[in-house]
Amino acid sequence: MKISVIGAGNVGSLAAMRIAQEGLGDIVLVDIVKGLAQGKALDLEDARQILKRDYHITGTDDIDQIKDSDIVVITAGLTRKPGMSREELLDKNARILKDTCLNIKKSAPHSIVIVVTNPLDLMTYFALKATGFDPAKVFGMGVSLDAARFANAISRELNIPPVDIEAYVIGSHGEGMLPLPGLTNIKGVALSEFLDDNKIGLLVNKTLNRGLEIVSLLGSGSAYFAPSAAITQIVKAIAKDEKRTIGVCAYLNGEYGIKDVCIGVPCRLGREGIEKIVELDLSKEEKEKLIKSAEHIRNLIFTYTSVSR
Repeated sequence: MKISVIGAGNVGSLAAMRIAQEGLGDIVLVDIVKGLAQGKALDLEDARQILKRDYHITGTDDIDQIKDSDIVVITAGLTRKPGMSREELLDKNARILKDTCLNIKKSAPHSIVIVVTNPLDLMTYFALKATGFDPAKVFGMGVSLDAARFANAISRELNIPPVDIEAYVIGSHGEGMLPLPGLTNIKGVALSEFLDDNKIGLLVNKTLNRGLEIVSLLGSGSAYFAPSAAITQIVKAIAKDEKRTIGVCAYLNGEYGIKDVCIGVPCRLGREGIEKIVELDLSKEEKEKLIKSAEHIRNLIFTYTSVSR
């Protein structure tokens, strides 16, 4: 399997490293900055003997090298600075993404495309439209990361391993995300059995603000360790045909009562990409919040496309 990662910044290069260590396929790391992807690829190659892993990785500034890729991960784009919302990145990253997708369409027309560039829900929608691919083959990373953050917040509060926590988050990968404490459980036991509503509310707010908290502390750039792990989880589910349910930013066409928007929902992933969109049993309030999140994304799409014409 050939897996291309476009963008050799912190997220892209770490994702390439994790994918390599998992032995999921031959990797091409691409970046327009001359020498950046090449240097990082050489560095990753030098680690093979130490890690006892025989992987193959190529670094390049030539995007044509993604030719015939099975999976393409798009991390290229600007990152958030302190005080900047994901939506503020929209214009510049939309232009970068469009050029990238046209190249994918030309060189890797049968690939599955995983979008990581922020604002993720909008970028996923634009990538779908720019490539013209089947919606099952173009989706974003998104809420799998947010669910991991929710699980981590719960883990720290209760002092239990995060692997024992099954956390659910849907909605946009941003201010409109919707953690679902009612569906979240610890070894099958409802979260409400461990924490009261007030404490759960605090953990939900912590999850909502986690990305911004990291950006503020770093001072320059945004999170990359957890995002690269989330990317690798998705790539692995596809490469190994795991039929695993993971939260991703998917195109909805009636599911949850939402049409023509890309938004975070649980999906079963396998070799063909999204094999099934899983519809959770949401409360009336949760469904209303999800629809509101979708409408916000729709309005941003409409605003941007109207201005950019």
